[in-house]
Amino acid sequence: MEQQNEFPTTGGQVIYGPETGSSVRTFLSSVFTYMATALVISGAMAWLFASTPELLAYLYNTNAEGMVTGRSILGWVVMLAPLGLVFLMGGMVEKLSGSVLLLVFLAFATLMGISLCYIFILYAPEAIIKVFFMSAGIFGIMAVAGYTTKTDLTKLGSLLFIGLIGIIIASVINMFLGSSTMDYVISIIGVVIFTGLTAYDMQKLKRLGEVVATGTETAQKMALMGALSLYLDFINLFLMLLRLFGRRD
Repeated sequence: MEQQNEFPTTGGQVIYGPETGSSVRTFLSSVFTYMATALVISGAMAWLFASTPELLAYLYNTNAEGMVTGRSILGWVVMLAPLGLVFLMGGMVEKLSGSVLLLVFLAFATLMGISLCYIFILYAPEAIIKVFFMSAGIFGIMAVAGYTTKTDLTKLGSLLFIGLIGIIIASVINMFLGSSTMDYVISIIGVVIFTGLTAYDMQKLKRLGEVVATGTETAQKMALMGALSLYLDFINLFLMLLRLFGRRD
């Protein structure tokens, strides 16, 4: 008997099984449209704040010579707010309407972009562009691999999640140690983890697209959550590669 995945709707009903399945391509098209929109918003906001001293001043404190001395209170809020919105989307996905979830997703992309403006301060523009295309190439290859592979990546996903928790803990510890060697090792491991997670998430979304019904609010919400997963995979892969190959100004 074929196993069926269940996905709750906001009305408490359940949509499941291949008889209500959408076109996988239609579902994935929505996922990548949302993801691309979020990346454009994040990139635009990062560039806007990095290139506008008046806006940047809200996020960072400076000394008399104009050197950045640390984040302002608002800067810390902006840095931590995206994490809060991720938890909000994950925890409230069944209760929020599709429209509200979309607004939260767009707010996340905006705040994430603002929090990433520092990369234009630390790295040369040509390095950012080079690493972006490198990340896009790796992401694309692994997305195709996840879509086409017949191997079940569920166990791999569990191992990668454990590794993700490990590098988060290691990164927090290194905030106090300030070890460049540890930072280098974390970045290498991070590239491996987010490369693998891209394939895992892509396979998961393909299977989701086979069962969620087209045109429903559930389909929209699942597409938004899928876009969030792939967005985070891409952004984190990009940041890890930038730490490894980006030429600092």
